[in-house]
Parts: sequence; C-alpha cells; structure tokens
Amino acid sequence: MVGKRRIGVIGNSLCSEETVTLAEHVGREIARRGAILICGGLTGVMEGAARGAKQANGLTVGILPGDGVKEANPYIDIPIPTGLGPARNILVVRSSEVIIAIHGEYGTLSEIAHALQLRIPIVGLQTWDVSEDIIKASNSLDAVNKAFTILKKK
Repeated sequence: MVGKRRIGVIGNSLCSEETVTLAEHVGREIARRGAILICGGLTGVMEGAARGAKQANGLTVGILPGDGVKEANPYIDIPIPTGLGPARNILVVRSSEVIIAIHGEYGTLSEIAHALQLRIPIVGLQTWDVSEDIIKASNSLDAVNKAFTILKKK
C-alpha cells in the first residue's frame, strides 16, 4: 500500500435529496476512517459524498469530464479536468481501490461495468443489480464497512 487508501463513490448527478444525504453519510464515514474520496466531481451523489468527506476533514478528488476546474463542486480539493466527457468514468474507476455505487443511471452503469471488467470490487447501495459480483449494502454505514473490509484484504 502506498499512502492513503482510495475509495471511489459513483452515482448520478441528478437525484433526490434523500440520495444526496445517503452519499453524504458515505463520504463522511470514508473520511472519518482516513481514506481519500474519489468521484466524478460534479453534482448529486458526487457532491453529497464530497460534502460529507469535507465535514470530516477528508481529502476529495474530482475527476471531471470537462476542460476546466470550475465545473467541480465546491467540496472538491483536487479537481482533475480531463476533457474526456463520459469517457472519464474509466479514470474514476481506475483511480479507486474499491467503488461504492449509490443509485445511478447509465453513467454509473458504465463505471460499474468498468469496475467489473477490471476486477475492482464494488459495493452497491440501492444501485444496479447487474452482477452477483456487486456486494450489496443495506445502508451507508454497511457500505463503508464492506468497502474497508475489502481494503483490509488487499
């Protein structure tokens, strides 16, 4: 292991407040345990997770689809503009040691597919049920517990 552990949080940019709150709880717990939060850096699940991590003094990285850092949500410490549009999803996955997928639409589904292909473990919280390899979580704390259990085995 080199440095801090990296947990990716993926999910849609347009979602309910309930989903954003769920992501916030996940982000906060990730930061409390000392891991870096990796996400797509935009709104919705990504912003909720980053906000939660910042509430616990965590470090957040946003791998952005566009060319500028200004598109990042205000809770991103390290914005990485890629200019790749949705193709940046592979970078979010590749940068993470484990993924927590929260809800999500087709962008999230593509990230799940990349993670499955690359054998990066996925913990699913109310998300796509497309593979038995997705480890189901019942709530935000369960999701983070499962992610850290996976990290301990690596």
